[in-house]
Order: sequence, then C-alpha cells, then structure tokens
Amino acid sequence: MGNEKSVIIIAEAGVNHNGSLHLAKEMVEKAKAAGADYIKFQTFIPEELVTCRAEKAQYQKVQTGDTSQLEMLRSLALSNEEFATLKNYCDQFGIGFLSTPFDFKSIEFLCSFNMDYWKVPSGEITNLPYLEKIGKTQKKVILSTGMSEIDEIRAAVDILEENGSSDITILHCNTEYPTPFTDVNLLAMKQIESIFHKAVGYSDHTQGIEIPIAAVALGAKVIEKHFTLDRTMEGPDHRASLEPDELSSMVKAIRNVAAALGDGKKKRTASEENNINIVRKSIVAAKSIKAGEIFTEDNITVKRPGTGISPMEWHQILGNAATKNYDPDEPIEKECSDV
Repeated sequence: MGNEKSVIIIAEAGVNHNGSLHLAKEMVEKAKAAGADYIKFQTFIPEELVTCRAEKAQYQKVQTGDTSQLEMLRSLALSNEEFATLKNYCDQFGIGFLSTPFDFKSIEFLCSFNMDYWKVPSGEITNLPYLEKIGKTQKKVILSTGMSEIDEIRAAVDILEENGSSDITILHCNTEYPTPFTDVNLLAMKQIESIFHKAVGYSDHTQGIEIPIAAVALGAKVIEKHFTLDRTMEGPDHRASLEPDELSSMVKAIRNVAAALGDGKKKRTASEENNINIVRKSIVAAKSIKAGEIFTEDNITVKRPGTGISPMEWHQILGNAATKNYDPDEPIEKECSDV
C-alpha cells in the first residue's frame, strides 16, 4: 500500500497471536482500529531457524518456562496458508501487511506477497547470506539494529546496497524485553542518521508509549512497537507489548507530534493572524497631550491593542510634536512634525 504519512507506524504483532490464526486476525482488526499503517508478523520454519540445542533468552524463559527455543517456536509458528489468509485479511481491512522472514525459505515464500518493505530483524544484521538474498530482491528495506555497533550496521547496509536494495530505513533498537529506559540511548538514532544519511526510525521495546513519541520528535520516520490483545496472555513478548487502547493512544500522539514538527522554518502561521493585534501593543498617550506638545517618555507609553504605531518606532516618535490633541490611551498618529 502507498503511504504519504510523515511517520510510518508498524504495529508489531510478532508472535503475540500465540500460533492462533483467529487471534492473528483479531490483531489485524485492532491494529487497523488503532490507526497503525502496517501490522507485522514473523514468518519462520522453526527447524530452519534454530538448532535443537538453542536456548531461549532469559526473558523468554521467564515467560514460557523451561522448554527449548525450538519447542517454543513450534508452538508459535503459522503455516504458509495461514499467512496467505492474513495477507488477504489485511487487504480487506485496509492495513498494510508485513512479516519478517527468519530463514531463506520464508524469504522465498514472502516474495509472492509483494510487501512494501522487507523488515530485517536485529538478529539477522550479521547474517551475510540472508542480507544478500534480501538485497537481490531490490525491494525497500527497514533494518533494525539492536545489539549492533556502527561497523556492523555499515557492513549490513553495504551488503544490501551491493546486492540491489538501496532504499533502506535504519531503525535504532534495543533488544532487551522490556528495555530499561536508561538503555534506550535514543540520541544514537541521530548518530545513525548523520553517519549513513538515510531515513531513520525506532523499534521500541520499552514499556509505555513515551519513547516512540520522543523518537518522532527527534526525526524518526518509522516507529515499530509490539502490541498484544492482552498483556497477561502466555507467550514470550506479551509483557513488553501495548494493548489495543494503548496502541491507539500512541498512534494519536505520534500523529500529533508529527504534525507539530512542521517544515522547520520559523514564520507566522495562519492561525496566529487573528492574535497579532490583540496581544501586541501600540504607542498611545499616557496622559492628555495638547497639539504642539513634544512627545516624551512621560506622556506616551505602549499598550494593547497593536492596531497603531508599533513600539519598534518608539525612538522615531520621541521628540516629535503632536499635531492634535490626544486623550489618555488614544493611539498616537504618524501625522506629527519635527520640532
């Protein structure tokens, strides 16, 4: 889908559907209702993604127990047929469909969906053959950079560009779930922008909505945020996700901040025009003044409204002679003669 909004908001469903197509479809509806531009899932073949010995992250162990990472992923995977159903469901509801591939077969499968962007997750930023395969599609890429050093980002960008994908948006990210606020380092997004001269964004794993909003104020063009239907559900990512009403609040706040950023050029806006004369001041008589009397700092002053001579002309008025009588508070007129 085309998108003309200044900030693209991706509702990251991830695996928060818990392997249920029914829940995934409900998440599509909620993401659309919240105002997100895209909903993003994760496409993987568990056996192609991890070995049978792969351990889970500590936060995953806390949320899902002692099963292996492979067993956990098997319980969360959707079939190709279910993803096709989800893609059609997104089209029906008018929200963009995205899914992150985590293995080569999933890349090949998702190619048929003609997604607007490839979303490269943080964990694949050092996966050279993966990046080559994505780059050769010559599609737009959104690249997450959690756990990365600048040199690793540079290497990934180079691989993508050398293989045909030059339209890359780079997302600052921290992969801890949830991310401590002290580890967000949001200003690093500006460093990425200055080094790579590409659009930047932010993939958020903090609790709450403040940090994505702040990222937009700093120039993020893409925001990705995990959401869930219910934070108390079992599963690895629910605790660090927004519920639908929170997602809606975040989207509204981001739209407001994006609109408020403007073009960066200081000028009077149309909405201010009616206020100028009300809040600015004019030069007026401080007391009764007779014709021929000299204007001094004792007999003139400045008061609202700003419909008369601007106080910026104060020194041009001082020392001149009044050409008429003035009552107190009467605006001074320019028809005055030099003494």
